[in-house]
Amino acid sequence: MNIVYLSYKSIVSKPLSSLLSWLLLTFGVTIVVLILLISDQLKNEITKNSTGIDLVVGAKGSPLQLILANVFHVDFPTGNIDLNEVAKVTRSRYIESVIPMSLGDSYQSNRIVGTTKAYAQLYKGELNAGNWYTEHMEVVLGFQAAQKLSLSIGDTFQSQHGLSEDGEAHEAHPFKVVGVLNPTNTVLDRLILTSIQSIWEVHGHEEEHHHEEADTTISIAHLGLEVTSEQLENEQITAALIKYRSPMGAVMLPRAINTESSMQAASPAFETARLFNIIGVGVQILNFLGILIIVISAISVFIALLNSLKDRKYDIAIMRSMGATGFQIFNHILIEGLLITFVGGISGLMIAHGLVYVLASYLSGVNPESFYFLNSEWFVMLGCLVIGTIASFIPAIVAFRTDISETLSKG
Repeated sequence: MNIVYLSYKSIVSKPLSSLLSWLLLTFGVTIVVLILLISDQLKNEITKNSTGIDLVVGAKGSPLQLILANVFHVDFPTGNIDLNEVAKVTRSRYIESVIPMSLGDSYQSNRIVGTTKAYAQLYKGELNAGNWYTEHMEVVLGFQAAQKLSLSIGDTFQSQHGLSEDGEAHEAHPFKVVGVLNPTNTVLDRLILTSIQSIWEVHGHEEEHHHEEADTTISIAHLGLEVTSEQLENEQITAALIKYRSPMGAVMLPRAINTESSMQAASPAFETARLFNIIGVGVQILNFLGILIIVISAISVFIALLNSLKDRKYDIAIMRSMGATGFQIFNHILIEGLLITFVGGISGLMIAHGLVYVLASYLSGVNPESFYFLNSEWFVMLGCLVIGTIASFIPAIVAFRTDISETLSKG
């Protein structure tokens, strides 16, 4: 006697109740797994994009906005800071490296970042084609930016002010593409990199200081910049990304910068942890909703199996009279509930991974690792099977205790 086949045929014989139980369980598992996957993807993206950045120094304002704008490039900068002050503050024995950045413009919503080659090296960005920029108004494209914008080496374009495509165009200062980077699966892939001097030139600073060419050139070695003395005194950048030389940097630098300068210092690790705390309540509510739906689906399975026994008592008695043991009947009902919960759990996992793939593919710069299974997902599946076992246990006991002679006499 094939107990699994009989359980399958029993499920098929009552499609509406089986479908309802399956849908509820699938929906609940989808919510729980989707939250797990998105949280894991978000943590991975944050880790990848903030690696090597211990502190961000920028204009006073929201520390979280400072991190979102200058590390993850998903917000507007808090303002600009004086280059001279940055050069002084970051000349510290507690600092191993500093990467200057100037933001403010974009091209078709892809942010243009004025920086040094060290920024690309931070994400292990290597050239796929062309060369690194050496002159003003030359750019190197991130891999996804090059694909999205359909730009190749030698092409030119005009930037827009801000992050919107409707921003004021800088038609007098076109950029020229000289290189394209390999994919890194980081925020670097969707950026357009150029020199900080190019950002100054786009905004007319060269015209304001037209006599600076005759000025003395100064090398700010720890910033990786060659500037004139007038630029050092008058120009600004948006932020500086800092890596500590020792743990003492975390103790001394942030407080010193925040209290003794006109700038602010924010820690990516601290601010992202604070962000997770903010959204944590919503995540917990969604998780609770998913678990509640799974429990409701278990109750649905329990009720469906219990109700079906009323119509199947005679069939069970016939099976017993034909030689089926009580344990085989018990297993028959138990397997029926487990099949529904197993299929529901698998369906939920597949739908959740499919949604993550679609979402990650839609968001540029995010790597759609949809078929990477988390250890916690196996616990979700185990939980589904446990719930299926609990929901089926009482109906299975009822079937096991079916009185053969009494049932057949009533039939």
